Amino acid sequence: MPHPPFRPRALGEIAIRCRDFAAMQDFYGRILGLERLTPGSRGGHRAGIVFFRLGESFGGHVAVLALFADEAGGISMSPERRATELEAGQRSSLHHLALSLPWAEQEAAADWLRQEGCEVRFETFQWTGWRGLFTRDPDGNTVELVAADADWHNS
Repeated sequence: MPHPPFRPRALGEIAIRCRDFAAMQDFYGRILGLERLTPGSRGGHRAGIVFFRLGESFGGHVAVLALFADEAGGISMSPERRATELEAGQRSSLHHLALSLPWAEQEAAADWLRQEGCEVRFETFQWTGWRGLFTRDPDGNTVELVAADADWHNS
């Protein structure tokens, strides 16, 4: 079977269409502590979109979480196109998004999330040596803060 002439190497972006744009910005910025990217000297992005830095990706690209206001970032659309755009987002097959952090920080993250009124649960994945800390963002998306057990991976 032939292989494509390219190979994706890393995550570039996760984009979420937000029902409650302000609450989602607060959750990912203040509660999860992600750094908000600000437009540079070469210009910025349109209103209704916010980017948060996830970390270095590949080839100079920064991995980001993009939040799009439900009203499609202020783009003028026909009612038919708008209905199609929103319907596609509402039918998303996203199961969850996972952000990685050190194992030693998971308990503190769980305590912080509880303090902020978020429900949390842990799940251990023995076959990979990972432990997930699960919560939900204000729009109901499942968010996992996943960590690798260094002892498991060094044995």
